[in-house]
Amino acid sequence: MSVFIEISENLQKGKAKIVAELVQKAVDDGVSVKELLNQGLLEGMSVIGEKFKNNEIYVPEVLVAARAMNAGVTILKPLLAESGVKPIGKACIGTIKGDLHDIGKNLVKMMFEGKGIEVVDLGTDVSPEKFVATAKEQNCQIIACSALLTTTMGGMKDVVEVAKAEGIRDKVKIMVGGAPVTDSFCEQIGADAYTPDAASAADAAAAFLK
Repeated sequence: MSVFIEISENLQKGKAKIVAELVQKAVDDGVSVKELLNQGLLEGMSVIGEKFKNNEIYVPEVLVAARAMNAGVTILKPLLAESGVKPIGKACIGTIKGDLHDIGKNLVKMMFEGKGIEVVDLGTDVSPEKFVATAKEQNCQIIACSALLTTTMGGMKDVVEVAKAEGIRDKVKIMVGGAPVTDSFCEQIGADAYTPDAASAADAAAAFLK
């Protein structure tokens, strides 16, 4: 069995320690860091994303798989920088002001990272100004906002307005998601994409960055 398949399968089972050992051994054996990332770790996480989208697995399985992915990525990160492998893009992500829910946001973050997107996680209760300021400072191509309460959804419109006022609206894609959010709400506020789940969000983000 190839080391990539072995890494991918152990990652899907959430075996962080084994994933870390396999990645380290492969690195020591001179396997390409980029291939380990793409064909091993990201490949495994993309299977998890698909299964999650199809309701074949649930949040706990995604979380343990993501932990296993991070165990492998931690070993590869310094080596990726040395070998000049760059993320496909950068996104800042957070839960909108007044909202403290973060499970959905954390899942999206993991799925984004599983697509090779660098993520700046702003946490919860994030003001529209902070989303936009971060996107400007860190050159993010995507702003992803999450809301779980109907009362906080309006803040997403403010993110779009502040991005316009700050002159970066044409440089960033604004993605929205969360239980009360809909496609029509996304259109109404002038955001770029709404997705119903974390895996679809990562697919949409990756498509924007291509």
